[in-house]
Amino acid sequence: MINKRLLIKNLLAHNDESSFYDKKRQLNLHTREGKAKFIKHICALSNSNPHNNSYIVVGVEDQNNEIVGDDFFDDSRIQNLVNAYLENPPKIQYENVPFPNLPKDKVIGLVTIKSNPKVSRFKKGIHTILPHSIFVRIGSNTIPVEESPELNYQNVETVTGIENNSRNSIEYTLDGVIDFMNLRHKDMSPKYKVFKELFVICWAGVPKKIRETSYLSRVDISLINEQVKLFYSALDVVTIVFDESTFTITEYVALGLNDKTSYYPLEKVTLHFQDNGYYKMESELLFQPPEFNRKMLYHIYNTNLSLISKLQKGLFLSPRERFDLENLPSTLMICYLNGFEEAKQKLINAKPLLKEIENSNVYVSFKESMRILRKMKYDI
Repeated sequence: MINKRLLIKNLLAHNDESSFYDKKRQLNLHTREGKAKFIKHICALSNSNPHNNSYIVVGVEDQNNEIVGDDFFDDSRIQNLVNAYLENPPKIQYENVPFPNLPKDKVIGLVTIKSNPKVSRFKKGIHTILPHSIFVRIGSNTIPVEESPELNYQNVETVTGIENNSRNSIEYTLDGVIDFMNLRHKDMSPKYKVFKELFVICWAGVPKKIRETSYLSRVDISLINEQVKLFYSALDVVTIVFDESTFTITEYVALGLNDKTSYYPLEKVTLHFQDNGYYKMESELLFQPPEFNRKMLYHIYNTNLSLISKLQKGLFLSPRERFDLENLPSTLMICYLNGFEEAKQKLINAKPLLKEIENSNVYVSFKESMRILRKMKYDI
């Protein structure tokens, strides 16, 4: 079992990007340009490493390898984005890896591109990339090629060595449990559970009872063996159920208008632990968008556009308008889910304005709304 934190350290120890790994300050999957760049790098790394895994590390400064972190990113459907554009797409996995020096809400993202002996190519265009384009990795550069590249084994030995040197140990596991229980979440009554005498999951959250149902808010859940954060949310709530072989997280999202909020199931994630030392994760999207009065939504939509316009012009906001800013991301999301097709792009365009607002809850609300929309569907 690979300790993903140690794997990232070993990858960064190579200092420069290479033909088997890339590093990014952050990913931008809100725009077609950002999606195109991401898929291009997946294509190039897959074609350059047909017989070994390759990696993208997210949340690292390019010049000096400083570990600065990025937002928690939980999207099991990121594979769908790759599948939509690539012929012979590789299997990919995005994991959130906590580091001791980072704030609780920041992680390092690790994209693992599984070995794929078939040549990946674009089956349709996106942004400036044309259909049938093929990319490879030469050193730290991603470049287009005219013909299918020859399969090579140049990185197999190097990557195998890095992965073997990143294997977990009892010491790493114990250190991870102690750090989670006694340092990071000592004020939240953290808990742990051992599965199959091998896997350790730790979780912490604030109990919250809503209409006879018990939830956890401000939740942090980690698979300690691999140093992977399974769930983190500053706003949404979850329920946790487990037995001797499975651990299930059901996430709920709070949505409402005019200060009336209800909780809707968003996604269920179940980890199945096996006796042979392996586990698998299954995700099921549960969300059914609530329908609201159309006339009321028109009023709220126009109010939100007026607020955005005032922010763009630097105009004074009343106390009520400043309060409404916290709800602007979620209400624009509700509008989009109820047929206001431009609402999502309006929200994305407002990101720089919302990020600069002194009330940090506004930008947190933006990130949570985008996370929900990303889980539902990529605009492909």
